[in-house]
Amino acid sequence: MYDYNSQPLYVGKAKNLKNRLSSYFRKTGLTPKTEALVKRISSIQVTLTQTETEALILEQNLIKSQRPPYNILLRDDKSYPYIFLSSNDDFPRISLHRGAKKKKGRYFGPFPNVSSVKDSLNLLQKTFRVRQCEDSVFKNRSRPCLQYQINRCTAPCVGFINNESYGEDVKFTEMFLDGNNQELMNTLAARMESASENLEFEQAAVFRDQIASLRKIQADRVVESEQGDMDVFGISQARGGFCIHVLFVRNGRVLGSKSYFPKEKLDQQKSEVLAAFLPQFYIANTHREIPAEVLLPHPVEDADIVADALAQLRSAKVIMKHNVRGQRLKWLQLANQSAEQNLISRVNNREKVQQKYEALQDALQLPELPARMECFDISHSSGEKTVASCVVFDEGGANPSDYRRFNINDITAGDDYAAMRQALERRYKRLCEGEGKMPDILLVDGGKGQFNVAKDVLSELSVNNVELVGIAKGTTRKAGFETLIVDGGNSEITLDSTSSALHLLQEIRDEAHRFAITGHRQRRDKARKTSSLESVPGVGAKRRKELLKHFGGLQGVKAASIEDLAKVQGISRNLAEEIYQTLRMS
Repeated sequence: MYDYNSQPLYVGKAKNLKNRLSSYFRKTGLTPKTEALVKRISSIQVTLTQTETEALILEQNLIKSQRPPYNILLRDDKSYPYIFLSSNDDFPRISLHRGAKKKKGRYFGPFPNVSSVKDSLNLLQKTFRVRQCEDSVFKNRSRPCLQYQINRCTAPCVGFINNESYGEDVKFTEMFLDGNNQELMNTLAARMESASENLEFEQAAVFRDQIASLRKIQADRVVESEQGDMDVFGISQARGGFCIHVLFVRNGRVLGSKSYFPKEKLDQQKSEVLAAFLPQFYIANTHREIPAEVLLPHPVEDADIVADALAQLRSAKVIMKHNVRGQRLKWLQLANQSAEQNLISRVNNREKVQQKYEALQDALQLPELPARMECFDISHSSGEKTVASCVVFDEGGANPSDYRRFNINDITAGDDYAAMRQALERRYKRLCEGEGKMPDILLVDGGKGQFNVAKDVLSELSVNNVELVGIAKGTTRKAGFETLIVDGGNSEITLDSTSSALHLLQEIRDEAHRFAITGHRQRRDKARKTSSLESVPGVGAKRRKELLKHFGGLQGVKAASIEDLAKVQGISRNLAEEIYQTLRMS
């Protein structure tokens, strides 16, 4: 369905096209949102497919590519993280992996987020001590690193453990990640007894500690353990909003979960929302791992068609169930309870945000309730690697997907005014060109100086519909005593320390400060970790290694003459001149 500007409004599939379209154009019984959709329809285009499965896949491809406003849109295009165990190394490495699975080895997951992967890696590092260092570090060690000193690695890099013993640690790691905890503990118990009988008490103590760690894991685990890989869906509806909660179960263990909050488009029921969500979740996201089972809280329309489509993508059968019992029923109940609780928390949070926005409207005497606010802040270390942040708050609070950072260059070191000007000019030139939404309020962290810079930039770009507010620290520079600069800089307001409006502005200001500091630290640390040799064209890792080895370090390379550089293996005269000139300019 297209509007009068030939922009897509809605994409849908139908086994009986006449009946489906008639339901939109009947005289009575339409919901207000459906009526709004119908009023905007200018034309309808039809594509025929051979099978219902093809229609489902085409529908999801069109929704993903065209983003029609009346379809449920799943904004979750990131791939999920895995734990990767290499197989082509003498001493395999375990690490976090995200993206295409091109490396040789085993992938365990998916996990719902990076933090859950890091928790698992931290546990494995303490229990089985399989290396997690990069191959470049591993191959160039001459002595054990700190991980060996704190008993989190067996130092295979310097030969402190042989392949056979290390292979056992890798085997135990695989058993744990496969969910064979009981078998693993039995194996470790047998090894502990054998070591004790052979009077190898230190080795027996290692096995004892590993068993103790595994027992603690089992005691802490709430849901355990039925075999199978499955995704378990729960759904809740309240006040026109929805929450869909997904439990990721692999090898009978819950690896984690994630909540989604699809926006209601056409006054749909829970079954309709879930039916629209499932294809978006699996088919539209090519990075998604499809499990053997999908557990649903209730029947959904076209479940068999979705299962067939998933089976084609997975190249194996996929079962979709809703009538289950035992442990599967407990998982379904857990998913539904989580969806309900998370939706209640989200609704309550939105109500609190709404109250703060209303208080801000009263405090600033605005004619309308602000729907979108931006705040800028600057961070640097004595002028080094200056970064400006822009954070965005809307009706739901912080909107991290719209945050932006600006690397500030070509200014006098430490000039915050110039940095603020550059960031604002770059941001609002793009907004004036239609890239993003213009805010109702622009909040600037700083005093009259920063406020006037922002005022000049908005004036130069002819931005007249944005309320400019400065938030300056009071004389005591303590939270709760801030001064607000308003009315073009002609007035100042001091709000009560208990004011909800002030708390909202403080929250935005602090978030901008946090985001700026994080960006600055990342930029600064990257620069400090980067060798100036890396900026020389034609000097790769091998030549850098030869240069550093020949001269004993970077300072020696910088002090060397062109003739000395040309004596290094693999360095020609022309390349030596290039290195010499580049290092003199850096």
